[in-house]
Amino acid sequence: MKFLLLLLTLALPAAATNVIFMMADDLGCMDVGFNNPKTFYDTPNLNGLAKQGLRFTDAYAACPVCSPTRSSILTGQYPARTRNTDYFGAPNGYQELPADAATMTTGKFGNFAKRPLLPAPYLERLAASHITLAEAFKAKGYATLHAGKWHLGPMGSWPEDHGFDVNIAGTDAGGPYGGKKYFSPYANPRLPDGPDGESLPDRLATEVSKFITAHKDKPFFIYFPFYSVHTPLLAPADLVRKYEEKRTKLGLKPVFATDDPKQVRQVQEHAVYAAMVEEMDRSVGKVLKALDDNGLAEDTIVVFFSDNGGLATAEGSPTSNLPYRAGKGWMYEGGIREPLIVRWPKTIKPGGTCATPVISTDFFPTFLQACGLDLLPAQHKDGTSFLDLLKNPEAKHSRAPLFWHYPHWGNQGGIPSSAVRDGNWKLIEFYWKKGFELYDLSKDPGEKTNLAEKMPGKVAELKAKLQAFKTDTGAILPIVNPKPDPSFEKW
Repeated sequence: MKFLLLLLTLALPAAATNVIFMMADDLGCMDVGFNNPKTFYDTPNLNGLAKQGLRFTDAYAACPVCSPTRSSILTGQYPARTRNTDYFGAPNGYQELPADAATMTTGKFGNFAKRPLLPAPYLERLAASHITLAEAFKAKGYATLHAGKWHLGPMGSWPEDHGFDVNIAGTDAGGPYGGKKYFSPYANPRLPDGPDGESLPDRLATEVSKFITAHKDKPFFIYFPFYSVHTPLLAPADLVRKYEEKRTKLGLKPVFATDDPKQVRQVQEHAVYAAMVEEMDRSVGKVLKALDDNGLAEDTIVVFFSDNGGLATAEGSPTSNLPYRAGKGWMYEGGIREPLIVRWPKTIKPGGTCATPVISTDFFPTFLQACGLDLLPAQHKDGTSFLDLLKNPEAKHSRAPLFWHYPHWGNQGGIPSSAVRDGNWKLIEFYWKKGFELYDLSKDPGEKTNLAEKMPGKVAELKAKLQAFKTDTGAILPIVNPKPDPSFEKW
């Protein structure tokens, strides 16, 4: 199929549209000024981008953790269908369901081995059979760049193996764990070291800017997934000092509340995390300046997104997602609702807002349609183009309900679960202990009042849709542990 796609490469029109897709890592929906004017973090470049483009209030990642969402963007398919349902590197003992679960070696599941459910198996690479978004653009004559975090498989399944002409810094790593982490030397096999102490987000923005300049006379697709603001929590000292002083001036103190079994941060006041957010924002500004300097802003679709919710319950719990519940690794809104801006001066009226729900599988067909390229419905089968919303945010947008499937124990406290959002209704199916939870997001975006017992008919209706989704995608479920630890109560 890929070979046939390459053979069908056609000449591009003279005024082809470029695409730059920027994605933060672990940035919460409320971590940006354009969604939250009271945020502790300064994001002037992103705020400016929102004023120039369209802001989506109900944008979602296809998973509450990173690798599955990244897979959904590049394939246009739900992680349940591609079997990329957990972050790559998570406990994964086998690739096919065993004939007899009772004979399974539970030790293969690491620290999950004693839990009442064994997490579903998942495919730990982006399958080569997919036509990725990069390959679809490349087949039509676009130059393609990946710059930043990949985390979609081992060597042999890196960006250059999936349609990217240039790969800067993309490996199997889930974070900047080599060398000096967020500072050079990086010890990254796809990123030559810069001067000692050079900042990683600034360096990546510089590389993207160079690519823009080098390809200003040819259409390009740039995928710029930041490593920021994923742990380890590190930032330039001057920015950290700025936020330490700001925190003191505002009199902010850490506050936590309980969402069993975790403590959830309630106040944004983490100085290092704040500095990481602002440094990422500066890098966004550098890329936007490169477009302006090369006269390409009018012809370029610029998107900013995040791969999952903000980290609020583990690993330092650096941010708060309030009013949304919980955060990364959870099926509540704090784990899956994302910041989303789309700027496209030729089509989008500046400063608009769209409340229609969209999800990360939708980027694939939207970009192709917006650029006048052939759609690939057999590939992006779970995505629906929202080009109509870019032209008119109030358009009556037709798409199926949104679905999620995370049959794993989140490192941050989440329970194996699936979910569906249909209109303003959201149903979560927990596979252990909690059962079904039903929320009306129009009245209860913080998911405080579970309506499942009061509205069994609505539960049955959404449950049927969720089951149809699982059947259609071949979603794999967690397995009952044949040898659970009887003393296990907390997840």
